[in-house]
Amino acid sequence: MSDLPYRLNVGAALFNRQGQVFIGRRADMPDRSAQVWQMPQGGIDEGEDPRAAVLRELAEETGTDKAEIIGEHDEWLNYDLPPELVGRLFGGRYRGQRQRWFALRFLGEDGDFRLDAHSHPEFVAWRWAPLAEVPGLCVPFKRATYAVVAASFARFASGGC
Repeated sequence: MSDLPYRLNVGAALFNRQGQVFIGRRADMPDRSAQVWQMPQGGIDEGEDPRAAVLRELAEETGTDKAEIIGEHDEWLNYDLPPELVGRLFGGRYRGQRQRWFALRFLGEDGDFRLDAHSHPEFVAWRWAPLAEVPGLCVPFKRATYAVVAASFARFASGGC
C-alpha cells in the first residue's frame, strides 16, 4: 500500500451566513449511522488549478456555484484509506488522498442546492452543521483531516460569513 501514490483532491468548507457548513450524506453509504456525512470534495483534473477545482467540485456535488473562496488551508493534507478499501476505491490506484482545503462563503439561498444536478449524485441529503461537529460525523479515516480543517477555518465559523 505504501508504494501507491495519493490522489490529488480538493475539499470545500462552505459557510452560510450563520457560520455553519454544508455537509452531505454520502449516496454510496447505505448505513444510516452518524458517520456518513462529509463536506464536498473531489479530484483535481490533470493540469487543473486547485481553486478552479474546488469551485467545479462544489457545483458538481451540490448543484450550485453560488459561492466565493474566502480562505485556504496553507498546506496539503493527506489521509490513507483503510487497507480493506485500497483495492476497491479509486480503481485500486491510490493509497488515499492528498487534499487542498478551501473555505467558501455561500452566496445563495438553500433552494439553490440541487443534489441531483450531476449524473452520479454524491449526496442523498444535506444540512447545515457547526464546523466543530463535522469531524465526529465523517468516516473515521477522515477524522484527523477534518479536525485540522475545523481548527484552520474556525475563524469563519465564529462570526458567520
